Amino acid sequence: MSVYGYCRISTPQQNIERQVRNITAAYPAAHIVREVYTGTACRGRQELDKLLHTVQPGDTIVFDGVSRMSRSAEEGCALYETLYKRGVNLCFLKEPHINTDTYKQALQRQIGTAPETGSAATDRFVAGVMDALNRYTADLAAEQIRLAFAQAQKEVDDLHQRTREGIMTARLNGKQIGQVPGRKLHVKKAAAAKELILKHSRDFNGTLADTDCIKLIGIARNTYYKYKRELRDGTA
Repeated sequence: MSVYGYCRISTPQQNIERQVRNITAAYPAAHIVREVYTGTACRGRQELDKLLHTVQPGDTIVFDGVSRMSRSAEEGCALYETLYKRGVNLCFLKEPHINTDTYKQALQRQIGTAPETGSAATDRFVAGVMDALNRYTADLAAEQIRLAFAQAQKEVDDLHQRTREGIMTARLNGKQIGQVPGRKLHVKKAAAAKELILKHSRDFNGTLADTDCIKLIGIARNTYYKYKRELRDGTA
């Protein structure tokens, strides 16, 4: 049986190693899967998709926290249920109360066959009570899972709301958010490339054809012609 550790960050600037350390500390033999993905839904995460196609019944996927699996309550619960039915074990280091082993134990604690009392009416009553208790146990365990994913979704929703409010406050205070409309963004790398185009391209001060210039400067073809247009138009 294989153990996989799934680690996800939302931007390349974030450090994924904290998640890796937490998982390997608990599961030293775990195969670590790293992913950078900004969305809240499970769909579109290439490394997670590959992992979901790889895991077999009896395998384990370890997450540092439930939000690493999904920040969408609906999709998170659906994926949890799908993997549980496939026999894949799920472990959440920060929310161990919703590990599949815990969920499985809750279901196994359900009351078995009702005793026979000799009275058909009493037996039906006792069986009804036991069935209601078993349904309650299963529903309670499922609700714990739903609440964990709902909390993860709430955290990201709150973050988005705070970001929107922060931007609105900054704008009301006269601060410029983002690039000024009509103002061109100047990048050092672009400026250096344009200097080389002016120096070496035969359309300006040099002797080289476009293909030779592209090789010399080491930039993409489309970028090269974009810079040339800007130089001609005087917008560089």
